[in-house]
Amino acid sequence: MVTYKYTAMSAAGEKIDGMIEAFDELEATAKIRNQYQAVLSLKEIHTVNVNMPGILNIQIGRSKLDPKAFTLMCNQFATILAAGIPIARAVRLITQKTNNRAIKRILIQVGDDVEAGRTLSASFEEHGGNILPPTFVETVRAGEEAGDLANSFDSIYRHFDKQTKMNDKVRSAMMYPVFVLLIAIGVVMVLMVKVVPTFTEMFEEMGGELPFMTRLLIHISQFVQNTFVFFLIGVAALGIAFLLFKKTRRGKMITSTIQLKLPVLGNIAQLNAASLFANTMATMIGSGLPMTKSVAITSNVMPNYLIETRLASMVTRIEEGRTVVDSMREADCMPEILTDMVGVGEETGEMKATLDTVALYYDTELELAVTRAVAMLEPALLCFVAVIAGFIVIAIYMSMFDMYSYM
Repeated sequence: MVTYKYTAMSAAGEKIDGMIEAFDELEATAKIRNQYQAVLSLKEIHTVNVNMPGILNIQIGRSKLDPKAFTLMCNQFATILAAGIPIARAVRLITQKTNNRAIKRILIQVGDDVEAGRTLSASFEEHGGNILPPTFVETVRAGEEAGDLANSFDSIYRHFDKQTKMNDKVRSAMMYPVFVLLIAIGVVMVLMVKVVPTFTEMFEEMGGELPFMTRLLIHISQFVQNTFVFFLIGVAALGIAFLLFKKTRRGKMITSTIQLKLPVLGNIAQLNAASLFANTMATMIGSGLPMTKSVAITSNVMPNYLIETRLASMVTRIEEGRTVVDSMREADCMPEILTDMVGVGEETGEMKATLDTVALYYDTELELAVTRAVAMLEPALLCFVAVIAGFIVIAIYMSMFDMYSYM
């Protein structure tokens, strides 16, 4: 397909500028004549060929969706489609502007399908179903059915932009404590493997009985040196076994149940699920999807398997004729405030507005909970590091004082 820029004259005598894709000038002229009275000019636009063969298209490893690149793509679709550009041309334009390899690969295939007459949602589902969120495909499909793709992409953009910013805040808040913990572990390992053995040799040369703390430190150091390799192998084996167990249904159920019962972290997981439920449901309902479909899609994006399973069970209850709020109460996996607010939205017929309000509330609560958790974690880590470092320093200095007394 070749892209042409044209100037045509409408039936009212106005000059119209635009772009069109065709196999050659004859087809482009015919397409323009179907819409306008006359073709005044037609010029081919030379664009970069995005179907680059060879080594540049080789994919190494499994593709992973970049949230920021995906959010940018949705924003670009909303802007370009709102400007009235045809969907096939919009896909090609965004493909040229996208730097993310996984998204570019999907868009190249989607562009070919759309030009061949296939729907956008079906093509995205086939080529990006393994990495694209299920909410994305269903919202696009709803936009196609309603004839308002631009609004659907704008809704997707606002939803995922909000989620991405929230995840960035949580990640930034946790970065410092994790950094401190890794540094502390590294320092302790260096002390045990390199520093303490040096002092041990000095103590043995001096002779005499060492203090209890010093002897304990030496035994710990020797234990770490002798078992360090086996310790790493054991940790790796346990990690692999845990990941394999977590992939089973029983494993996912046990780990998700434990996650919700953990102090502090369990509350954060519950608030995160509530925020995600309210935001996703609001987006799905705003896109015009039926309630059962909205609940089913929302359950698929839940990070906790126990909550996902219980939310999925709501679909059957709703199909049987029960209200959404009663189904939520029977599922018993969401906070009481959220359940009550869903009931209010259901009674008043303002479900989306109600969910938007409660989503803002839980977004704020989640951010505060993470901030409080980090505030408690930082002094705990500092105390842990201080205790370990203090024990090592005191053990070494006590033995040095004894050495001076022998001299």
